[in-house]
Amino acid sequence: MRRRPWTLALAAAAVTVALAAPPANAAPPAPAPPPPPSVGVTEAARGFDPLLPSSDPVALREAYRPLAVTYTYEGQRHTLDDYLARTGTQGFVVLDRSDVVFERYVTTNRDTLFQSWSMAKSFTSAAVGIALGEGFIDSVDDPVTRYVPELAGSGYDGVSLRDLLRMSSGIQWTETNDVPFVHVAASLGYPLTELAKQRKRGWEPGTRFEYTSMNSFVLSWVVAKATGVPYHAYVQKKIWGPAGMAAKAYLGNDSNGNNMGYCCYYATDRDFARFGLLYLNGGRANGRQVVPASWVTESTQPSATFNRGYGLQWWLGENGDFSANGLGGQLIWVSPRYGVVIVKSTLATVLAGEETDAAFAAIAAEVARTRTARLASAH
Repeated sequence: MRRRPWTLALAAAAVTVALAAPPANAAPPAPAPPPPPSVGVTEAARGFDPLLPSSDPVALREAYRPLAVTYTYEGQRHTLDDYLARTGTQGFVVLDRSDVVFERYVTTNRDTLFQSWSMAKSFTSAAVGIALGEGFIDSVDDPVTRYVPELAGSGYDGVSLRDLLRMSSGIQWTETNDVPFVHVAASLGYPLTELAKQRKRGWEPGTRFEYTSMNSFVLSWVVAKATGVPYHAYVQKKIWGPAGMAAKAYLGNDSNGNNMGYCCYYATDRDFARFGLLYLNGGRANGRQVVPASWVTESTQPSATFNRGYGLQWWLGENGDFSANGLGGQLIWVSPRYGVVIVKSTLATVLAGEETDAAFAAIAAEVARTRTARLASAH
């Protein structure tokens, strides 16, 4: 069983009012989710940075085939159609390696830009791994203040990058309360950098798991400071282009130009699938090593004895599968065992995460079974 931040969905949907500039210690309610760029946000709009498509996009071959998926959860038998309907899924893509074998959109289409929410954390992890491989970061065991001296004297002082990556920073934080405050404050012009500096130490870093979105923002700040370019520019140059993303996307910032890092990539489901495929292929895309293979391995393995279900900004499941998870049930799910990537975009999923695990495992097994059957019939 893996712990997921599903409860954040309740906080993020709680209130839709705008707030005045918040006092430092206030906890305002959450904003409504911002509209995706496909329904009204332009690249000139404050709060978004564009990510341009690759000049060499990774080809996804359309090879649709029937998938007779059934699974059992809590004694009840379900089908794939049933799962998609009950979860309010708006976009769903299944890759058999680089083949699109199943794809469905409801009230959306292939060009729709879906909000990533916390799936962004796994992109931030990739950016850290690339910066480490390029020598901009010497070690993930370095203190964060080596790269962001502005955090000296804050709760982050003395905390290692590793403890940020594995969600063990020790700062005082309650995800369902503090993320709404941060998100609203950032949207109203209060810099995320200042909010990070205000964090206080609550417990000894490296001793337990506490899901903390501010850790992921600080990691994106580290990337920007260490590389000398804004986070979104580094993502463009080192991930979005080299990984072969095919469509224009957007990355949220705090209206002061600080990219959030913990959320808010707006991209197509096929490009989210390309990111999953990048990790399925050990960090390679179109014959080039985009993310160091060693980082792909390290970040998708248990990162601490106190939590075997979390790597370095990736959630871990059974049989070696791993996933980037976002608010309300957004998922990039990768199964090295079966060679399958699944992407799900939805307004909100209220089913238990364990049922999604069962459904996705059944889908992956069926993809592998039908692959084998087709190869056998071809010979």
